[in-house]
Amino acid sequence: MEPIRTHRGRAAVLNRINVDTDQIIPKQFLKRIERTGFGEFLFYDWRYRSDGSLNPDFELNKPEAEGASVLLADHNFGCGSSREHAPWALLDYGFQVIIAPSFADIFYNNCVKNGILPIRLPEIQVYALMEQVMAGHTEVEADLAAQTVGLVGGERFSFAMDAHWRNMLLNGWDEIALTMQLEEQIAAYERRQVIG
Repeated sequence: MEPIRTHRGRAAVLNRINVDTDQIIPKQFLKRIERTGFGEFLFYDWRYRSDGSLNPDFELNKPEAEGASVLLADHNFGCGSSREHAPWALLDYGFQVIIAPSFADIFYNNCVKNGILPIRLPEIQVYALMEQVMAGHTEVEADLAAQTVGLVGGERFSFAMDAHWRNMLLNGWDEIALTMQLEEQIAAYERRQVIG
């Protein structure tokens, strides 16, 4: 995982509540065993028409959302099943930061474990950012070290994050990397087991 200290990028707005993991990555695309290649299927039922062509009415298919790496979402983003494929698809598509008033807990944890920065903000701040992005001010900067986020050159909002999750993202650690920091203690324990 790459460390995240700051991220600056184009934002896209998905102003829908209760976006569940089956909408993020529908079940028929869960057959892959690797973590990559899911981006093309992100929001598949909304992004594509039944004939396979792009749906021009879907928010992420609009020209202003092209190349977005920051997603502004509404309440309860990532609800539904616990599938880790949802953050894989978001990351593979290009999203590195997701800002919403609330997330499903398992989805939030899966984001952090896969290198996506999920930011909870009060809805009034999320909606203010959405309005400004829809008005054409599309670049957002998230500073995890300072725990602030906002439009580039605009107002900044503070956000809170659990110290453990923040530390993982700042250092680019997944759970295996955390375990490997204890390699000497693990080896000592194993030696004691063999002797005993």
